[in-house]
Order: sequence, then structure tokens, then C-alpha cells
Amino acid sequence: MPQINSPDTIKTDMLEPLDYAYQDRRDIHITITNPEYTSVCPRTGLPDMGRITILYVPDQKIIELKSLKMYFLQYRNVGIFYENIVNKILEDLVSVLSPKSMTVTGEFTARGGITTSVSAVYLKMRNDHKSQ
Repeated sequence: MPQINSPDTIKTDMLEPLDYAYQDRRDIHITITNPEYTSVCPRTGLPDMGRITILYVPDQKIIELKSLKMYFLQYRNVGIFYENIVNKILEDLVSVLSPKSMTVTGEFTARGGITTSVSAVYLKMRNDHKSQ
């Protein structure tokens, strides 16, 4: 069995924010989907697979997609529960992008006949950061 890494091994330094050129003109809604997300169940060591969807309204920065792909690849051998996956991704992206709002949803494939969908939400309130 391959080594199972801790969620602490996930680094954000590869995430590359880019300037959003239309920040003063209009809000946009960006949806990014990773249909091939993989990590490892921390209890069984078996692979977990699913779809991660990120929906956000940028403020001053947007994410460069290749850097996001490389970020996701770090999860491949990480033991992490579904609920923690979406919260970790949300916190990491909010720390890099400081968007106006962001929702991260994980839709995970069936395990024992049960499918799971988990969402975490962030809303910027005035100049404060607030997660729900």
C-alpha cells in the first residue's frame, strides 16, 4: 500500500493568482470543475474519487488554471475526509485570491452504495472575511 500523507503536506505556494482586468467594471461568476479528483480514505487507505466544483466571484484576483491543477494533484496520496477536503480547498483558495464569494462542492463517488456531496461557502462581508 502506498504511503498515506497528512493534509498538512498540501502546499499553496504553487497557486498562482492573476489580476482580474475587469474588477472595476463588473462582477463575473467563475465555475471551475475538476472531474477527476482523487485522495485517500484516512481510515481504510482506499482511493476516494469525485468531482470538485469551485464557483466564485473574484475581487482583484483570479486563479491560473494550471497552478490549480498542480495543487489538486497534491491530494492524490493524502488521507482526508470529504468534509475536510472542501473546507481545506476553500480556505486555501480564499487565502490566495480573497474573492467576493466562493463555494467549493465535492461530489464523491459511491462507497458502499452511498454517495456524498459536501459544500463549503465563503462570503466577504465589507472588508471582513467570513466563512459559513
